[in-house]
Amino acid sequence: MVNQQEMNSITQVDEFAEILAAARRMQQDWLEYGLNFVHLYVEDVEGDWLETWGDDEISNSLFDAIKEFLVSNDDVAVKIRYHLGDKPLFDLAVNLEECLRISREDERTSAVRDILADNFDIYDTDLLDLATSLLDKLL
Repeated sequence: MVNQQEMNSITQVDEFAEILAAARRMQQDWLEYGLNFVHLYVEDVEGDWLETWGDDEISNSLFDAIKEFLVSNDDVAVKIRYHLGDKPLFDLAVNLEECLRISREDERTSAVRDILADNFDIYDTDLLDLATSLLDKLL
């Protein structure tokens, strides 16, 4: 028991030493490169992150719309719930939201079909029809 506590302490000290070393490297880079050190640590510093800052709110409304559709009495939603069984609708809604962000229509349809294939036991042609119908309802 004592050996395990000593090992945990050593591990924690090692982790702290790594974190401290990383912070020192960052401070040194800041001193050496000035504000340009950000380019070393931020992947998309020149991207459009500022312009797309509020897009999460739009995404939340899309997610809410998907959830509302999946619990509706629409024929497609009923068919999806039937084939989904006891798997959670929430997980399906999360995956569908990601698919709807795909810009190319054929890739988006394929992604939805793949999600349905992972959750359902129906034939491929039926999956494609269901995926197309679902996208028609959601878009």
